[in-house]
Amino acid sequence: MFDTIQLENGVSIVTEKMDYVRSVSIGIFIKNGSVNENDKTNGISHFIEHLLFKGTNKRTSKDIAEEMDNIGGQLNAFTSKEYTCYYARVLDSHIDTAIDVLTDMFFCSKFDSIEIEKEAKVILEEISMYEDSPDDLVFTNLQKNVWKNSPLGYSVLGSKENVSSFKREDFIDYMKNKYTGENTVIAIAGNFDKEKIVNAIKDKFSSMPKGSPNLEAEKSYIYTPSKVKLFKDIEQLHLAIGFNGIPLNSKYNYSMSLLNTIIGGGMSSILFQKVREEQGIAYSIYSYNSNYINNGLFNIYVGLNKAHLQKTIDIIKREINNIKKEKINKEQIEKTKEQLKSNYIMGLESTSNRMSSIGRSKILLNKIKTPDEIIKEVDLIQKSDVDYLIDTVFDFDKMSISLVGKTDDINI
Repeated sequence: MFDTIQLENGVSIVTEKMDYVRSVSIGIFIKNGSVNENDKTNGISHFIEHLLFKGTNKRTSKDIAEEMDNIGGQLNAFTSKEYTCYYARVLDSHIDTAIDVLTDMFFCSKFDSIEIEKEAKVILEEISMYEDSPDDLVFTNLQKNVWKNSPLGYSVLGSKENVSSFKREDFIDYMKNKYTGENTVIAIAGNFDKEKIVNAIKDKFSSMPKGSPNLEAEKSYIYTPSKVKLFKDIEQLHLAIGFNGIPLNSKYNYSMSLLNTIIGGGMSSILFQKVREEQGIAYSIYSYNSNYINNGLFNIYVGLNKAHLQKTIDIIKREINNIKKEKINKEQIEKTKEQLKSNYIMGLESTSNRMSSIGRSKILLNKIKTPDEIIKEVDLIQKSDVDYLIDTVFDFDKMSISLVGKTDDINI
């Protein structure tokens, strides 16, 4: 069972006791990501995430790494479109060290100009590496175009031009405006002394300025059907197909997860069986949902030989049309419910998964569902819910396509 406490400055503390484990995971969630940026600041949130590992007033970057390694702990961070998370996982006997290291990074990073210059080079290499990953790039281009003229279309990494131009004062000013109490959630899951850990968090975060909530992620952005291609001199062609999906706060969220599982969520899914197993024209094919607070995208990915492009698109359209006509029968829906529940329940055994789940729910939706509530919602999925999604999402007039590969002679 989880508990939530809110400090006077807006900081929320969410805890979930798991007495049967010997580890604990703690995450600092900030409601700030690439969606909160503009053309000039795009990439700054991700850059800040890197810089918080580069040294504080009392620890060098090496000290931070060694202190966590010495206790066998894990320390990491990530930036998404809607939020940033700094997290650690340690044995329950080392939670004090994890809190001290995390909060030292969070509040006392030096933003040394020399380290900024070095880390800019690292991020430029990360961008180059990403540009050399066509299976990632194909989705970046898809999102950039379907969410055009909105911050939801920004790349989390930002542009090389921006990364090269950021100065020390840019990071300090940005954090001052965005890293505030109203935008902060501390999530803890595992085996811990609740009173002790809550007091420790209060001691560290009570002086954080309240600030104003970041609201960019809560806006609804306009989906624009798009077709885009990018030439890369590579052997394989990478295809991404997108449909306007459903937001994270939709009552159909779990129904959409179920439908995705049936269409392209695993080896027994319709698209995997039809394209790979029956036709043998693609090695990798899958689908997934990109869910944001008030926006969504249903994605299909295929890595294939260029010669099989039209055939593959025809099969995907044919199978989706079959689903639109015949729908999904109740037996398949019930079987997939069990699959969803099994995956979810097994994931509960990880303290980092639980920490991530409760932190993300609180920072994005300001509410957390218990495992029993989630299982109940999956059980309550009706055929009519799935039918509604099939009719609503799969509109071929609003289908988007992104291609990366030898696309010079391809018309889309």
